[in-house]
Amino acid sequence: MRYVNGMRGAVVAVVVTSAALAMAGCQPDGGGADAADGGITPSGAASSAASSTPGASKPGSSASGSSSPAASAPASSAPAPGGSAATCSAGSLKATARQAAVRPAGTGTGAAVVEFTNMSGRTCVLTGHPAVAGAGNGSPEMNVPLTVKPTGAAAPVKVAPGGKAWVKLTFVQVQGEADGYCVSGSAPVVYPTMVVRLPGSGAYQVALDDGQFAECDDTVTVTAVSAVRPS
Repeated sequence: MRYVNGMRGAVVAVVVTSAALAMAGCQPDGGGADAADGGITPSGAASSAASSTPGASKPGSSASGSSSPAASAPASSAPAPGGSAATCSAGSLKATARQAAVRPAGTGTGAAVVEFTNMSGRTCVLTGHPAVAGAGNGSPEMNVPLTVKPTGAAAPVKVAPGGKAWVKLTFVQVQGEADGYCVSGSAPVVYPTMVVRLPGSGAYQVALDDGQFAECDDTVTVTAVSAVRPS
């Protein structure tokens, strides 16, 4: 997996080209909701020091330190009728990402675990499978939506103030050494950050705590939000 830095130069051109064709019309809407062209606008800032470039739209946003709620976002949604917890509001979560311990064999990222922490003062609910996009150098014009393959049944997860929930992203793995190769014949792609959007709860840009996202075929398998940390 350490080959990623070596392949960055060769792959950035691929990212720019593919993203420019697919996402040239994407502009951030500042609300963490889907953009008109189906893109993702992040509600929070990127996590970890792996990327320091600003921006983010279809997913994208700044990449400096851990993901934090947007300053203009409300702390939490109002309680639902009957006292039940409401859906976690956009920007009320902090998101971070790390390499998964269990991942496909290969030299790319393989799999990552994204952790969401409830930064509001109220218990709220997360549910469903996330949408994911690769954020090329943090620039909105370079963001590339990935084809998402959901796995597992979705169920509401209550997250208390300071509590956590998780999703796992499993990529089509890069093979070989040096610049690597994709079994499909496509070229491996490196993204400094990914943006993960949770249904009804905004989009968050995350960087790995170690390295960058290297994957094949712009396809990712995602789990539903879980109260149990994936391995």
